Amino acid sequence: MRITDDRYSAELDKFDLAVRMIRHEARTGTIRACTGFSEDRIRKIYGTYFKPVSGAAAIRRHRGKSPRRIQHFMSSAPRQLEATVLAGLFLLCKAGQLDEAGRMNRVPGTDRVDLGQRLCQAYEAYRGLHPDPQLSFEWAWNLYHALVDSHELYFALCDSCGGHYVQDAYALDYRRCPFCELKDHHPPPHDRTPP
Repeated sequence: MRITDDRYSAELDKFDLAVRMIRHEARTGTIRACTGFSEDRIRKIYGTYFKPVSGAAAIRRHRGKSPRRIQHFMSSAPRQLEATVLAGLFLLCKAGQLDEAGRMNRVPGTDRVDLGQRLCQAYEAYRGLHPDPQLSFEWAWNLYHALVDSHELYFALCDSCGGHYVQDAYALDYRRCPFCELKDHHPPPHDRTPP
């Protein structure tokens, strides 16, 4: 393979990732972080390939910085459960790996395009599991960085079921996962006793 072929292939991977991320309504800064493309180039890709078509839902372009608050993931048991599922999919798609303390770290040797593809793969699997998701792609991006970069979130161990769940590293932890929390407060219909 010639060097020009290799360069073309790398450029095509970046372009495919940019298109994939635009479909997930990722912000320009997020796409730029994964592809290295300029803001102008990202806007041109959007303008060329995502023109509004009558009868089809338009892909929205979100402006401003990505969300950064981790309280969004801890505000309710259902949201914490979805964050846990998504974080587990990050691991499954090899966007991160766990250490013994339950902290997620980057997989060595992963470049930014490969990382972007793995995050997209995890997010697409999450959307398949949650047809009405509470977390957008930008919140998934925030979740990943809160787990990997700032370590504000980590995987705790539930005393009830022994499963792992995403937990705020600086908050009081009752060592109870959102799965057990929801199960105890919303038992299946056949477990409920009639009034």
